[in-house]
Amino acid sequence: MDDKPLTKYIRTDQVPMDIKEYEHSGGYEALRKILKTMQPKDVMDAVKDSGLRGRGGAGFPTGMKWSFVPMGDNAPHPKYLVANGDEMEPGTFKDRLLLESAPHQLIEGMIISAYAIQADIAYVFIRGEYTLAAKIIQASLAEAYQAGYLGKNILGSGFSLEMYVHTSIGRYMCGEETGLLNALEGKRANPRAKPPFPQSSGLFGKPTIVNNIETLSNIPHIMNNGGEWFKKLSLTGEGGTKLYGASGKVKKPGLWELPLGVTLRELLEEHAGGMKDGFKLKGLLPGGASTDFLTEEHLDVNMDFTNVGKAGSRLGTGTIIVMDDKTCPVGFVHNLEAFFAQESCGWCTPCREGLPWVQRILNAIEEGNGEMRDLDILSYHTKYLGPGNTFCALAPGAMEPLQSGLKYFREDFERHIKEKRCPWRS
Repeated sequence: MDDKPLTKYIRTDQVPMDIKEYEHSGGYEALRKILKTMQPKDVMDAVKDSGLRGRGGAGFPTGMKWSFVPMGDNAPHPKYLVANGDEMEPGTFKDRLLLESAPHQLIEGMIISAYAIQADIAYVFIRGEYTLAAKIIQASLAEAYQAGYLGKNILGSGFSLEMYVHTSIGRYMCGEETGLLNALEGKRANPRAKPPFPQSSGLFGKPTIVNNIETLSNIPHIMNNGGEWFKKLSLTGEGGTKLYGASGKVKKPGLWELPLGVTLRELLEEHAGGMKDGFKLKGLLPGGASTDFLTEEHLDVNMDFTNVGKAGSRLGTGTIIVMDDKTCPVGFVHNLEAFFAQESCGWCTPCREGLPWVQRILNAIEEGNGEMRDLDILSYHTKYLGPGNTFCALAPGAMEPLQSGLKYFREDFERHIKEKRCPWRS
C-alpha cells in the first residue's frame, strides 16, 4: 500500500498517464470493485468511516455531506456531482497538479462518488486560466468513454453517468459552491441563500454535491485500501495525506504530499528548505490568502484542521504563503484586500461596500496618509464583515489576514502612521 496515494500516478516529468498506463498501474480497479460488490450506501459508509474531510478549505466531512442527498426510488432526478477545480485562492496551486498530472485518478474518483449518491450527470468545473488542465481532462474523458467507464450501463452494472468539462469564466466567486452552481446554470456567479442547501436543491433545483478536486482524488484509494488504512496515513487521526505547498522567500517553494498533521516547522525547514539567505520569517498564512496569520511561535503546530484552528487560523487549502522580514506587512495585507475587493460579486452590502473601504484605508496608511483612528475603523470591519453578516465566506475570509495582521503586526501599522511613510520603501 502506498503512503502517498494522491501522487502515486504522477510521473517525474508530470506528463499524465493515458488510460492504458493508468489501468496497468491499478487504475479503475476500485470502480470495478464497487460496481460488482457494493451498494451505494456501502460506498458512502466507507467514505464516512475513513474520516475524509473536504480539501477545498472548509474541511467538512465528505461522507456526511453525501448523506444529505435524497436517496431511494422517490428521490428527485437528475442528480448532479460537480468537481470544483476553480482554484482561485491566492497562493493555492494544489488542484492544478492533480488536474494536469493525474486526470484519470480524478475521473475514477468522480464516477465512484457519483455512484454513491446515484448521480446521473457530473461536471468538472475548471478555472478559466487552466487551459492545459481543461484540455487534458477533456482528452481523458474521451478515453474513459471509449473504455466503457462512462455513459450508459457502465461495465454492465446498470449504473449510467455522463460527465462534462465546464470552463469557468475565471472569477473568484465561482469557487464558492452556490456561486459555482449559478455559473454552471449560465447566471451571474452570486451566492445563494441557504437553506435550501445544494444537497437537496442545487444545480437546476436538483440534488447536487460539490466536492474539491483533491477530495475526489482520494476516493479510489479509500475504496481500494479501506477506511482504517486511510486514517493511519495521518499523524493526528483526521485521516489521509494532504497536498501541502509553500510560496514566498523560501529556498525550495513547491508542493508535497505529506501525512495530514505534519508540523509547520517540518514543512518550512525540511521540505521548503527554510528561508532564503538574508531573510527571516515574519509571518505566514497557513492555507491560502483567506486564512489568519501565524508566526514563528506557531511552527510546532500540526497542520490539520483541528490544531490549526486551535492556533487561531484555518488549514484552508494547506498551501502556505510566507511573509519575510523585508516585506511590508501593511503592503502585504493591502495587496490581499485589493484582490478580495475586486473579486466581490457585489451581492451583499457589507462585502460590496466594506472591502473597497478597507482597501482605501490600507492604501492611505501605506502611502503615509493614515490616521490612528483608521486602525479602529479596520477593526470594526473585521467584525461587521465577519461570519454571519454576509451571504458567503468571501468577506469573512478576507477579514482573516486583516484581523490577524492587526494583532501580530500592529506596531508596523502604527509606524506607518507616525512616520507618514512606508518604512520598507527606500
